[in-house]
Amino acid sequence: MLLVRRGRPPGQGLWSVPGGRVEPGESDAEALVREVLEETGLTVTPGRLTGAVDRPGPGGVVYEIRDYLAEVSGGTLAAGDDAADAGWFTDDELAGLPLVPGLLDALTGWEVIGRPSGSSATG
Repeated sequence: MLLVRRGRPPGQGLWSVPGGRVEPGESDAEALVREVLEETGLTVTPGRLTGAVDRPGPGGVVYEIRDYLAEVSGGTLAAGDDAADAGWFTDDELAGLPLVPGLLDALTGWEVIGRPSGSSATG
């Protein structure tokens, strides 16, 4: 699983999947390609929607988050933009990381990953 450590709020210092805002006139697929490149240095080919959640943000804003699968097609992994770090992690490694709230449950609920062994914590 490709994750980035958030370099800014919300979730500063926590690990999450790469992502960001969909700009006006931009499709989800276009935003996915742009955000992954900006945050990780990797080019990707978008895949299917895996799931969607709403999460509270600062000042009462609610973020609508849609997560997609993607396949790496090029580039070199390096943290960029608002990411403080980036890396690849196994399902079992996820349970030991400080993840943004709800990420581990969402990924397992959407069957993107299996429940990491020994994990009962939410992440």
